Amino acid sequence: MSYFVHESSYIDVGVKIGAGTKIWHFSHIQKGSQIGENCSLGQNVNISNNVIIGNGVKIQNNVSVYEGVELEDYVFCGPSMVFTNDLTPRSKYPKGTEGYKRTLVKFGASIGANATIVCGNTIGRWAMIGSGAVVTNDVPDHALMVGVPARQTGWMCECGMILKAELHWHCNECGKSYNLYDGNLIENSN
Repeated sequence: MSYFVHESSYIDVGVKIGAGTKIWHFSHIQKGSQIGENCSLGQNVNISNNVIIGNGVKIQNNVSVYEGVELEDYVFCGPSMVFTNDLTPRSKYPKGTEGYKRTLVKFGASIGANATIVCGNTIGRWAMIGSGAVVTNDVPDHALMVGVPARQTGWMCECGMILKAELHWHCNECGKSYNLYDGNLIENSN
């Protein structure tokens, strides 16, 4: 195998796992799931049926990625964060696959420990969801979201630092600069 699975974990038939991926203790990867290359899935992670996970994704301990959720490349899911896939669940009246709402977490986004992502929303590229936040709406690229319900309190650099507003949005750590156009943060090319 070109990937590692701890002996205490279960991988169903029909799962695709990329080279260099590591799946740690007591995890379950369900049928039809696709996990990219060089991912790290911590202890007690559940990947439900037909979930798509990109390359370089890190999923920390005690996270369930439910059917209807897609994680693009380099997404970070902090410990015990929560995804949902049904806005109005009833045990007696399950909706099944057709009733699940889609959630997309775009390239490079990070979700903090114990945050909750309510289904049917998109988390933008390089967005940062603070620990314990509850996301109930779409999140713009590079947005810093905190609180219950989550609200935007700033902008994040691709490198993970909070941007400071000067003549434009500037990162004191890596030197990248950004401008705000129609509510969207765009990296300067020079």
